[in-house]
Amino acid sequence: MRAALKLQRGVLVFCLGVAGLLPLAAKAQSAAVAPYSGPIFDAHLHYNDDAQSAFPLDAVLRLMRDNGVRGVLANSRPNDGTRTLASAQREAAAAGVVVVPLVRLYRNRADYTGWFADASIERMVADELSRGTAAGPYRGIGEFHLYNNADADGATAARLMALADQRGLTVLAHVDDIAIDRLMAHTPSRGASTSLIWAHTGIGGTPAARVAELLQKYPRLMGELSYRPGLTCDDGLLCPEWRALLLRYPDRFLIGSDTWVNARWSSYGALMQGYRTWLGALPPDVARRIAWGNAAQRFGLAEPGPLR
Repeated sequence: MRAALKLQRGVLVFCLGVAGLLPLAAKAQSAAVAPYSGPIFDAHLHYNDDAQSAFPLDAVLRLMRDNGVRGVLANSRPNDGTRTLASAQREAAAAGVVVVPLVRLYRNRADYTGWFADASIERMVADELSRGTAAGPYRGIGEFHLYNNADADGATAARLMALADQRGLTVLAHVDDIAIDRLMAHTPSRGASTSLIWAHTGIGGTPAARVAELLQKYPRLMGELSYRPGLTCDDGLLCPEWRALLLRYPDRFLIGSDTWVNARWSSYGALMQGYRTWLGALPPDVARRIAWGNAAQRFGLAEPGPLR
């Protein structure tokens, strides 16, 4: 009996010791992962009016170069910021950065809450699409926000979705999962051929299972992962359900900085390093797809050459 109790105590001590080592093992595993070192496409970048004085053009291009960002999906409030990036072709080429421009729907902050029913926004978008940029035509519209998913049925929202679908334009939308369905219902293809990038892939915390359902339903829907709640766990690596989702749909996700305020520009390097950390724990081909390849395929970008 005494021997049995002694054995039980020994097992308990061993188990407690192993339990105490598990967090350390997890941290060691995280530290052992080599960060992803390949090119990055920043699929959610703003060069807004309040950023342009604090972060001049040469500074933002240097940030991109220093962090291995070789392409950006640029949209700004107002569109002057995007045109500035697109016009700096020589400087961007020297930094190794390709600028893919989108028309943003906001002339000012007041437009955020009523654009979906404002006919003047539709006219502004038409003018911008006709004008184009020094880097070539605009490739889509957005980012836009819908704070109430019912606003996806606004007249301007409906017409712009139909226009994007008909002209093969990409849409960047900050919306919830219900609004995804509502927006897609306004397209001639009913979402079958609509190129929509879901900003933050549900910033309100849409469950991974619901994200998977929408990816299955809409074959050209892609998820952009900035600000995504529950994406990473305490070790900086992907949480299990998100790792499983990215492995299941490796061709449907993008990463972005969302430089909507100047603090995001100030932490640009840390944001990119955070992505490189969890990308490094994925199979190399999956990591490169999410970091670069999916955007390159969507926008027809060439393989980035070496920096000079």
